[in-house]
Amino acid sequence: MKNNITGAGNLILANGLRTIADTQTGGERPFFAEHSLLLENVTIHAGESALKRCRDIVARNCRFEGKYPFWHVDRFVVDNCLFTPGARAALWYSRNLTMRDTRVDAPKMFREMQNLVLSNVAIPDAQETFWHCRGVSLEYVSVDNADYLFMHSSDIVIDHYTQHGNYSFQYCSDVEIDNADIHSKDAFWATHNVTVRDSRLTGEYLGWHSENLHLIRCHISGTQPLCYCKGLVLEDCTFDADADLCFEESEVTATINPPVTSIKNPTTGHISAQSIGEIIIDKNLQLPGDCIITTEK
Repeated sequence: MKNNITGAGNLILANGLRTIADTQTGGERPFFAEHSLLLENVTIHAGESALKRCRDIVARNCRFEGKYPFWHVDRFVVDNCLFTPGARAALWYSRNLTMRDTRVDAPKMFREMQNLVLSNVAIPDAQETFWHCRGVSLEYVSVDNADYLFMHSSDIVIDHYTQHGNYSFQYCSDVEIDNADIHSKDAFWATHNVTVRDSRLTGEYLGWHSENLHLIRCHISGTQPLCYCKGLVLEDCTFDADADLCFEESEVTATINPPVTSIKNPTTGHISAQSIGEIIIDKNLQLPGDCIITTEK
């Protein structure tokens, strides 16, 4: 049952959107199956599924406090809004979203979605966010507490991005990332066709079991990066001293500018580095075991 909406009444605009402004509501499904609707300065209090099965929705300067507000929604804009911690799992099973200038304090956002564009969005509690999404564009987005971010998602484009949280981008495919600062243990595991440019990648066990991971002008920190990879390419990358035991059982083509602490048992390819502290080739080397390793000194 819909709760009563208190505050200003409805107004028909020239652009065809019916407007509900300067009001508040709550309860279960207050706007169920609405379409061509603008919410302006509306607070949605505790309840469930405020805008379920809607289409052509604009939410501007709104506050969402109840859970599941946008489920099964098509063609919607979220502009300068706030999702409080109570608005958990707010955007699921939806498509064609544009979100701008918004803060999301709720976890488990963006599941089973298609065609998302986020710009200038902060997600301080991004745990288990962006699962099974296709067609994701992020620009000037920051995420924290982002464990298990981007599981099984694809067709992702990211620029100017910061992240703190482990186990990110696992099982993702067709990803392009530029100008990012990513702090994540076990990032990019079992990914396919990922390119990262001009970024900092900090965390242990980077890129294990990936296929066609391409890193360009990236700085890499953390032990045992880039092992068990196929089609791994590094161009003009730099490594911290703690990035040791690199490339075990990997097919790799790499140019590395500063010294590398240690390389262990790369399978095949060519590694060119300024210098390498230790090259470990032992009985565990996997066939074909023909990787060429060269240094400047």
